[in-house]
Amino acid sequence: MGDLFAEVAARAKAEDRAYLMEHECKAVLEGLGISTTGSQVARSEEEAVRMAEAIGYPVVLKIVSPEVVHKSDVGGVKLDLKGAEEVRQAFIEIREAFGEKKIVGVAVQRMAPPGTEAIVGVARDPTFGPILMFGLGGIFVEILRDVSLRSIPITEADAEDMIRGIKGRALLEGYRGRSADILALKRLLMQISDLVVKHPAIAEMDLNPVILYPDGYAVVDARIILGEALEEADAAPPKVQDLHDLFYPKSIAVIGASGTRGKLGWNVFCNLINHDFKGELYPINPRAESILGIKAYPRISAVGKPIDVAVILVQASMTPEVVKECCDCGVKYVIVESAGFAEMGDSGRRIEEEMKAITDSYGVRLLGPNCSGIINTHCSMVQSIGIVDALSRGNIGLISQAGVCAAGMLWGLRHIMDFGIVATIGNKLDINETDMLEAVSKDENVDVVCMYLESVKGGRRFIDVAKRITREKPIIALKSGRTEAGKRAVASHTASMAGDDLVYSAVFSQAGVIRARDYEHMFNLARAVSKQPFPKKDGVFIITYAGSLGVISADAVIDEGMRLSELEPHLKERLLSLLPEYVGGTNPVDYTFSMDADTVKRTIEIGVESEDVGSFIVILQAEILGSYVAPLGKIDYRGKPIMVCVAGKEFAMDDVIKMENVGIPVYQTPEQCADALSVMYRHWKMSG
Repeated sequence: MGDLFAEVAARAKAEDRAYLMEHECKAVLEGLGISTTGSQVARSEEEAVRMAEAIGYPVVLKIVSPEVVHKSDVGGVKLDLKGAEEVRQAFIEIREAFGEKKIVGVAVQRMAPPGTEAIVGVARDPTFGPILMFGLGGIFVEILRDVSLRSIPITEADAEDMIRGIKGRALLEGYRGRSADILALKRLLMQISDLVVKHPAIAEMDLNPVILYPDGYAVVDARIILGEALEEADAAPPKVQDLHDLFYPKSIAVIGASGTRGKLGWNVFCNLINHDFKGELYPINPRAESILGIKAYPRISAVGKPIDVAVILVQASMTPEVVKECCDCGVKYVIVESAGFAEMGDSGRRIEEEMKAITDSYGVRLLGPNCSGIINTHCSMVQSIGIVDALSRGNIGLISQAGVCAAGMLWGLRHIMDFGIVATIGNKLDINETDMLEAVSKDENVDVVCMYLESVKGGRRFIDVAKRITREKPIIALKSGRTEAGKRAVASHTASMAGDDLVYSAVFSQAGVIRARDYEHMFNLARAVSKQPFPKKDGVFIITYAGSLGVISADAVIDEGMRLSELEPHLKERLLSLLPEYVGGTNPVDYTFSMDADTVKRTIEIGVESEDVGSFIVILQAEILGSYVAPLGKIDYRGKPIMVCVAGKEFAMDDVIKMENVGIPVYQTPEQCADALSVMYRHWKMSG
């Protein structure tokens, strides 16, 4: 099979063609065992008739010419020919219509019977390489963009997800007497993936349409575009596999440390001191004898002691010289927090290239430039360029491409979320998001990883690493640059380039990464997964003081693909004994405005005993929220998560913080609760 493709591709190259003609494509596909409508090339009317009669009517005739690619658009296709005379006439019309073109002949093909039209395609993405596409034909793909994508190579599970992932999947399962052979379709997707893996010179492929039947399918038209076999950029493994000492250094030098309040060098050094970093600190400033009470050095070479990490805060033009001196002194990791590099244009990009050449030659890892360093609450290390108040040690890891953004999020969320590590990557000249993802996920203090990304370097490696991690720990990613305007802003912000947003969504799904819609969504999910166990069942038990909020909650649960749980009869009897006489015992359980903490606690304890209850949504009154904190915090939930909803929670933030601090996340709306539970349940099923 490989020889056939190589032979056909070599012939195309010799004829100065960057694509295979349809009959060549079908020969390659049929060699793989892929069913097509066939394609025999006739050079005369009589030959076309003989071929048609051998195939059996009706047939299709198509122009075969290296100068005609889109045959149907220019009248090069004649359909549903039912006899010899129709074939002769069609042959003549095609030859006359393309008399000025270089004509190889006219293809004679079997006319595919009606079925469900689909499209299978391959295209190259600049970040993730070859991407496989599947969708239904016609308006589904052209107008509704109802397609599913996966990065090649795909697994059998990926193929199943692609088929399930389209909105029109009901048409495949049987609609108005039509259905599709799902096993055959899955096999087709796997075969195309394998073909592209074996032949990386395939730049694009279109099988359109593919007619799906209850038993098999037929590829009606096929096109393959050739290109140079490309190796993935940034695919090389990291120079140092273990970044442990970057996150847990024993010594840090701050080059550009300052004793002047308000300067970035003052902020970084002040943060390290105020958060009680336990390692050695070396401020580097040729104009200071000491900074904040610690002896200063004119150059890093004057320290004369081992240094794990050097934080650089000097002008961009000076950084190559400073980086080289750090390397000469045996520094393990260099963090460049200065700005003014590739994000500023070609001159800054040249400085980056100079720095990269230096660190590569020494085998030193570089973080940044244009970043805000690392915060690790588990070793009291804060390298942020913004002053950071006291932090609690937490189990959330945050990787952010934008440093200032990460610092702002940390400040705004410090009362309801506890971060373990916040790592910023900036322009990711060397250390990128995948390096950080591997390192942060290995940390035993981190249970969930959040990522703010503007782009990804080394897309295939990112998929492989993320897929491995999400089997153990959830990853929640917020990817910006979803719109054209957003992409332009990203390009000017941190010197990054973003791929098509549909591809990112598909890749995240393929790797098991949870994609957040916005910052609020990311941290809503992070609060849930960092504080609560994953639901093992999809049944949700709702408790409310307001019937309307109960109905809204029930709708949200169903909309998110979950269901309302049903108590066993003996548990329902116990529940009825708690309820007012005028209230029924159905789920949602509505206690009306007389609901209190003791009643809610006893109701939850009944739900905990139910085999059908996987999780809880509890809607509480803002004005007495504080009375619920201790009772709800003492319940043994037996591994079943609880989400609390408080309408108007912004007016009860002191009590919200108390509830969050006992490990129960509080949301503004029932929809947010249902969304969090649904995401957690799907992740548990995927990773389990």
